[in-house]
Amino acid sequence: MASVSVNVRSGCAAVALVAAFLATPAAAQGTQPDQPVRTDAQGNPIEAEDVVTVTGSRIRRNPLDLDAPVVFVDQDDISRTGLNSINDVLQRLPSSGGGLNSRFNNSGNLGNPPDGGGVGAGAAEIDLRYLGSRRVLVLVDGMRYVLGASASGVPGSTDLNSIPESAIERVEVLQDGASAIYGSDAIAGVVNIITKSRQEGFLAQAQIGGYDEGDGFTQNYQLSWGNGGDGPLRVVVGGNYVRQDPVFSGERALSAFPEPYTSACQATCSSFTPNGRYTGSIFVGGNATLIAPVIGRRPTPADFRGFVSPADRFNFQPFNFLQIPLERIGLFGNLRYELSDSVNVSLRALWNQRESRNQAAPLPFGIGPTSGLTPVLSNIVVSATNPFNPFGVDLGGSNNNVGAIFRRFLEGGPRRFNQTVDTIYGVASVDGEFQIGGRNWFWDVSASYGRNQADQTMFGNINSSLLRQALGPISGCTAPCVPFNLFGGFGSITPEMINFVTFEQNDSSEQSQFDSTANLSGSLFDLPGGPVGLAVGVEYRDLEGRFDPDPVVSAGFSSDIPAQPTSGGYDVREAYAELRLPLLRDTAFFHRLELTGAARYSDYSTSGATTTFKAQINWQPIEDLLFRGSWAEGFRAPSIGELFGTQSRFDEVLDDPCSSHPGNLAPRRFANDAQVRSACIAAGVPANGSYQQANAQISVTTGGNQALAPETSESYVFGGVYSPSWLPGLSLEVNYYDIEVLGAIQAIPRATTVLNCLLTNDPATCGLVTRVNGELIEVEGFLQNIAAIRTDGIDVNIAYRGLETGIGTLGFTWNSTFLQNFDVVVPGPTGPDLLSREGTQVGAPAQAFPEFKSVGVVDLDSGDFGLTLIGRYISELEEVGGNVMDSVFYTDLQVRFDVGPDDQFGFAFGVNNLFDVETPGCVTCEANNFSQTAHDIPGRYFYARARVRM
Repeated sequence: MASVSVNVRSGCAAVALVAAFLATPAAAQGTQPDQPVRTDAQGNPIEAEDVVTVTGSRIRRNPLDLDAPVVFVDQDDISRTGLNSINDVLQRLPSSGGGLNSRFNNSGNLGNPPDGGGVGAGAAEIDLRYLGSRRVLVLVDGMRYVLGASASGVPGSTDLNSIPESAIERVEVLQDGASAIYGSDAIAGVVNIITKSRQEGFLAQAQIGGYDEGDGFTQNYQLSWGNGGDGPLRVVVGGNYVRQDPVFSGERALSAFPEPYTSACQATCSSFTPNGRYTGSIFVGGNATLIAPVIGRRPTPADFRGFVSPADRFNFQPFNFLQIPLERIGLFGNLRYELSDSVNVSLRALWNQRESRNQAAPLPFGIGPTSGLTPVLSNIVVSATNPFNPFGVDLGGSNNNVGAIFRRFLEGGPRRFNQTVDTIYGVASVDGEFQIGGRNWFWDVSASYGRNQADQTMFGNINSSLLRQALGPISGCTAPCVPFNLFGGFGSITPEMINFVTFEQNDSSEQSQFDSTANLSGSLFDLPGGPVGLAVGVEYRDLEGRFDPDPVVSAGFSSDIPAQPTSGGYDVREAYAELRLPLLRDTAFFHRLELTGAARYSDYSTSGATTTFKAQINWQPIEDLLFRGSWAEGFRAPSIGELFGTQSRFDEVLDDPCSSHPGNLAPRRFANDAQVRSACIAAGVPANGSYQQANAQISVTTGGNQALAPETSESYVFGGVYSPSWLPGLSLEVNYYDIEVLGAIQAIPRATTVLNCLLTNDPATCGLVTRVNGELIEVEGFLQNIAAIRTDGIDVNIAYRGLETGIGTLGFTWNSTFLQNFDVVVPGPTGPDLLSREGTQVGAPAQAFPEFKSVGVVDLDSGDFGLTLIGRYISELEEVGGNVMDSVFYTDLQVRFDVGPDDQFGFAFGVNNLFDVETPGCVTCEANNFSQTAHDIPGRYFYARARVRM
C-alpha cells in the first residue's frame, strides 16, 4: 500500500529525551496505515472500498492508495498545538518556509515591498519550500479560494485569516508541483482546506491563553452543529470568534532597541529625532541638533550644537508590536441534498470579518533635497518670514544651504494602521454518477464567487502640501493655516499646528474571483493492474482587483508612504486531462506498478496560452514497500498587483557601500575595497571616509510591470515508503525534491543594483540609483522576469503508532526537511550572480532558510487521558556580515482529559516553549530583531481549553 495520513496520537513526558531527537506539528506526512479503517475528525468511518479524490489528483481512488507526498492535518491535530490559527499550524510543517503571520507588524510604515504583492497587514499566508506564498495554490474543498486584501496594495497570495477555523474538517498539503492538475500557482505545492460536511449535534469549545510576561492574551471560541447526515439532507453550520491582544516590542529584551539584546542606541537608531537633526552649511558643523527643546520663544542659532551619533539618535522600537492585535469573526454553512440516488446538490458559504492593527513609531518626516522621502518634502523651502526660522533667510531652494531637516513627529503620537477586512465566499455544486458498460463515472459542475474587501485607516500622517504652506511665507499662511515650528524640538509643535497639517488617511482595496468548473472522471477499461482511470474537465475564472489610497496620498501629499491607485483584472480559460494506467498488480516484484500522466491548457487574457504536463510512476515491488517518482512542469501567471501595481515606496534596511558608518555589512564597501572607494569618490563621497548614511532605511521605488511573462518551473520528486508487515504501525518515508523556477518575477536586489552602479558605471543601472552630494537617497526596484531559482532537499518522515504500555498507547512521529540547496540567480556587474540561501537569513522581507527543520511528536493515549509532547528544531542561520543565529529547540507540552458519558466534556492544558528558550537575535531583519518566519516570540505561552459535545 502507498502512503496515507498519520495523525498525531498521544505521548508522555517520560519519553522527553526521545522527543529531543524526534523533532512535526501535530500532523505527520503520509505513511502507511496500521489498520484498514480510518475515521474523520468526527469519528465517522472511511471504508477502504470507498472511492474519493485526494489533493494531487482528479481521479477517484481507494483512500488507502495515495501516491503523492501529502500531509494531513485535522481538527484534533490543530487543537493539540494550542495555536489559534490554521496558518500558524501549517507554518510549523518542516516543508513550510513560513509566510506572513501575526508576528509581522509591517503596514504602511515600511511601504509596499518590491515583490509587488502588497503589504498584507494582518494577513496570514503559507509558503512551501521557501518559494513564497505566491507559488502555493490554496483550495477550499478542491476549488480555488479568493486572494487576500489588506488595503495596502493587491496581494497575489491567499489570506488564511479569512477562513473560519470552525469550518475546517482537515487540511491536505500536497508537497509536489501540480500545475497540470490545478493550473497556475501550484509550483511549490497545494494546500486544500476541506470543510465540515457531516456532523452530528453540537460541538463547542473555548480556549484562552497568554504569555508568562502577562501579555499577548488570546481567546478562541468555536461552535458548530450538524443534523447527523443520515437522511437525504446534510447540514453543518457554525461560527467562531478569535481575539488576540498585542505584545509590544519594548516588553522583550530581544526587541527593546533596533539591535537585538542591547540596552542603548547604536547606529541603527533613527536620526529622525524629536529634537531634530539638521544638515547643511547653515547649521553648526553642517550636522546639528538642538541643545534642548525651545518652548515659548523663537529659536536662535545659539540653540544648536553638533549632532552626536548614536547618543542623539531616536529609539523607535518600543512603539512597535511583536504580535499584532486582531479580532476575527466567522460564520459558515454547508448543505448537501440528495436529489436522487445519483444526483446531489451542494451549497457552501462563509463570511468572515477580520479587524487588525499595526503600529509604528511617530512619523519620521523631513524636508530638503537629501531627505529622500517624497518630491514635495524634498523641495520645501522654509521661508525667512516663518516666525520660527532661526536664521532669517530662506532655508533650502536656490540658497543650497540645507541638506535635510529630519524630525520625529512625537507630538502626533504613534502611527496607527487599523484594518477591517470582510470576506464572502460561496459555492454551488451539482454532482452525480452514472454507469456506462458497468463502469462508474462521476461528474460535477460548480460555480463559486469570493470577495475580500478591505479598509484601512491610518492616524499620524502629515499633509505635505499643508506643511509646505505652514513653512512658507507668512503672507501665504492665513487662517485656517497655522505657521509650523520645525526648529523648537519636542513639545514645540502645538495642537493647533497638528490640527492644520495632519489628516486621517483612509485606504481601501478589494479582490474578487468568479470560478466555474466542470469535471468528469471514471474508468475506461481494465489493464493487468486494474481499471484505467480518466479525469477531464474545464474551468473558467475571472479575477479583478483594486487598491485606492486616500486622495491626499494619491495626490502626492503624504509625508509617509506614497502610493497611486491600482486596478486591473484578467480571465482565464482552461482544460485538463489526467490518465492513470495500472500496468501490473500482485505479480512477482510488481505488487503494483502504475503510471499517471496529466496535461492542462490555460489561456490567459493577459499573458497568453500555455500547456503544462506531469508524469508519475508508482512501483510496489512488495506490499510493504513503495517507490514513486514524478516529473512536473509548472507555471505562475503574474498577479494583478505584479502587472498593474503603480509606483510606491518601500523603506528597506540597506547598507550603502560608500558609507563608513560602524557596522556596515556591505561585503564590498568604501573601507575594504579600492574599486568601490574610487567609485564612491567619483560619485561625490568625501575622500576622507567621513560620509555616514543618515538612516539605516533607504527609500526603494517599487511598482508593477504589464510586460511581465508567466514564470515557468520544472520539478522532480522521488521517494519511497516502507511499512513493514512484521512491525505493524511503523512507517518510514523519504522524498527527494528538486524544483527549478525560470523567469522568476522579482526586482533586482537593491544592494546588487547599488553595487553594480559603482562597479560598472552603467548608465541604465545608475539611472536606478539616486545620490545627492554622494549620499544614497533612493533606489528603484521594479518587477522583471530576471531571476532563476533552484532548490532541492530531502523530507524524512518516521511514524510508529500502537505501542501498548502499562499506562496507555504510545506513539510518535518525526518529520524533517533537509534543505540541500536554495540558489537564486540575478543579474550581476559582470554576469549572473549566484546567491546561495541555504542556511542563511535574509531581510526585506525577512526570510529564513534553515538547512534542517524538524518536528517530532510523542503521544500517550490512555482512554480518557492524553498527553502530547512536541519538539521543534530549527538549525542555525547566518546573516550577511557573519552574525550566526543559533539553532533552536522548542518544547511544547499538552495534557488533556475527557469526562462524562461518551466523553461529552473535554479539557486541555498546555504550554508552548516549555523551557523558555531564548529567541536568536537577527541583525538584518527589517523589524523586531528576529526571524518571524522561523522563530517564536520570546516567552512561554500557556493555554487552557474546554470542549463540549451534545
